[in-house]
Amino acid sequence: EVQLVESGGGLVQAGGSLRLSCAASGFTFDDYAIGWFRQAPGKEREGVSCISSSASSAYYYDSVKGRFTISRDNDKNTVYLQMNSLKPEDTAVYYCNARFTYDYWGQGTQVTVSS
Repeated sequence: EVQLVESGGGLVQAGGSLRLSCAASGFTFDDYAIGWFRQAPGKEREGVSCISSSASSAYYYDSVKGRFTISRDNDKNTVYLQMNSLKPEDTAVYYCNARFTYDYWGQGTQVTVSS
């Protein structure tokens, strides 16, 4: 059974930090690029960051560039999103996505940033 399980969300004050994890199972993890997406209430899902299967390249959307860092540990089948200098506008449900032959999604983890 394919699973992507996000964790690490929570409530944090503006300027604080959180580290999200996405633990994968049920597929060949190191064949897949992994992305983080987020969806705020009443808004469309948007991209946050992604990392290649070998971790040789990473991409950040402008809204998080310089504040968030994506990484992966292929031995642990896990991708991380380190989020620093959080802003209230970062409040959303964060999802991880594995993309290669197939497209897999996790169930999401809530991040709430208070002002």
